[in-house]
Amino acid sequence: MGTLTWNQHVVKKNNKALVLSLIIEKETISRADIAGVTGLNKTTVSSLVNELLEEDLIYESGPGVSSGGRRPVILHFNKKAGYAIGIDIGVNYILAVLTDLKGQIIVEKSQNLTRTSYSAIMNNVQTMIQSLMENMPESRYGIVGIGVGVPGIVNKEGSVLLAPNLGWTNIQLKEDLEKMFNVPIIIENEANAGAVGEQQFGAGQDYENILYVSAGIGIGVGIILNNELYQGKSGFSGEMGHMIIELNGKHCNCGSRGCWEAYASENALLEMAGENIDSLESLIELAQNGEKSAIDLFEKIGQYLGFGINNIINTFNPDQVIIGNRLAMVREWIEQPILTTIENHTLAFHQKETHLEFSKLGKYSTALGVSAFVVDNFIKTEEA
Repeated sequence: MGTLTWNQHVVKKNNKALVLSLIIEKETISRADIAGVTGLNKTTVSSLVNELLEEDLIYESGPGVSSGGRRPVILHFNKKAGYAIGIDIGVNYILAVLTDLKGQIIVEKSQNLTRTSYSAIMNNVQTMIQSLMENMPESRYGIVGIGVGVPGIVNKEGSVLLAPNLGWTNIQLKEDLEKMFNVPIIIENEANAGAVGEQQFGAGQDYENILYVSAGIGIGVGIILNNELYQGKSGFSGEMGHMIIELNGKHCNCGSRGCWEAYASENALLEMAGENIDSLESLIELAQNGEKSAIDLFEKIGQYLGFGINNIINTFNPDQVIIGNRLAMVREWIEQPILTTIENHTLAFHQKETHLEFSKLGKYSTALGVSAFVVDNFIKTEEA
């Protein structure tokens, strides 16, 4: 620790992280502004800023013309100091993005999947990551980490305990990726990551209590309460795809019966559509051509989505419900049935306060969410 005692070291570390997060948040700020906002004295701010400049995490732009007194030097976050990789492993696709430290996508790769083994998926993921790394611009820190969103129950150690729609049980995903790539790895449930993606970059930016409904092959829910991702005791919150909406109903991949996702997911939709329809995309095409049977199917799915959303709204009284993942693509056919179901079933005073919206980030919610986790982790540890 050198001459600094442990306590001073901790205070300094916290102050430095505080200064950096202010610069990130404000985009343009001067040393004097930082001193004003934080209450730290000017000398302290100056020395912390100098360290951040040396570390390439921030840069200065020169003073402009001033009518009275010196114009201050403006500080900016250097979003190109390193890059993050965000990966969304869906049941029928993998999407991988390389972003700068502000969540701008620089390169992306995607691939459709048919249900396949864990090792085959990992080979795909490895190839995609390598290809993103090859296309990465030069930077001081290179890859600052890799984040992965998975449709399943992930523990705090980064193991996937259960991903029923992928057929995974007790998969050591974090460990396997750490063996391949020597960078920090973060594994998160895809709905949690999607909620954070929408909160930071998408439809949720103005709200503090958000429920993100990830409606794809299965259904997951990400819960943000008072601006914080709610993870429950072990990180398993949000498995609302498995609330029972039908007594002794249809079988679900989780082993139970009558689960919400057995009625309101992309899987349920394709099951109802029958054998001639093999994808959501082909149903969308039919609906666009005015095919009534396809439109009816979407309305039914919208109604079922509405039932579950009604339960969630009555439970959490959120400011906002965001529908994301693949079923967000069929907004024009499902939005009204969802709203009608909510109007008919949700307690009136809850309805007044809740905004129903669709994902702004489209297919990128989860990938951008895990990339944001990676950047956050880098910034915290970089200042340690």
